Amino acid sequence: MNIVIIEDEVKAARSLASLISRVRPDARVVASLQSIEAAVDFLMNSEQPDLIFMDIQLSDGLSFEIGKSVKISCPIIFCTAYGEYAMEAIKANGVDYLLKPFSREDVEAAFVKVEGFKNFFQQNSPADLDGLLKKIGVDEGKKSFLVFRDNKYTTVQTDAIAYIFIRYESTTIMTFQKQMYPLAQSMDQVQAMLSSRQFYRLNRQYLINFSAIREVEHYSARKLFVKLVVDTPEKLLIGKEKTTGFLGWLENR
Repeated sequence: MNIVIIEDEVKAARSLASLISRVRPDARVVASLQSIEAAVDFLMNSEQPDLIFMDIQLSDGLSFEIGKSVKISCPIIFCTAYGEYAMEAIKANGVDYLLKPFSREDVEAAFVKVEGFKNFFQQNSPADLDGLLKKIGVDEGKKSFLVFRDNKYTTVQTDAIAYIFIRYESTTIMTFQKQMYPLAQSMDQVQAMLSSRQFYRLNRQYLINFSAIREVEHYSARKLFVKLVVDTPEKLLIGKEKTTGFLGWLENR
């Protein structure tokens, strides 16, 4: 997979390239571009990449301007510190929208989503695409999970989930009624299925429902302490590198 990074902060671009190499070692970053002008020139004179990671606010304007000058046929993962451009990103080939600062888990989930769309296009006819695009536009996410417990199959509605966590190395649902159900999917797969407006990946172990948040407190060393209406086995702490992204998610809904 050939990837282009469009990011005007050199340090951020290098960090993203490092994350990409860690989650997809077979991927190759073929270009790292810092402006609208450089991006347009590259895309007009080079073969289209398989995927673009694109910062929205560049030194010479908003990156949406790139698409007005050159046709982009590959999917785009938009990266930004702000949440107000989500709908415009969706209209510009955006298959995911990462709020800075993001983690290895965020990048992994974005790749899972891109690969899911690729599989959809390969396995379905064009007539099926309208329904898919509607789902992307409203970020509906999965409505329920089929679970197996006590030798029985049952469904758990997504709205009934307070949080999802790793328990004994297995992905597990905790409902608002304090019932636990194991899932067969990995945490990254589950995150890609859910609405990013409703659920937030705090860390490798926890994915929380916005409706389950009781309060958020300042903690030591610029960390945040997230308290839910349903108890968790560990304290939910957010490090300073993810604080801005989490607060942006809380505000931009």
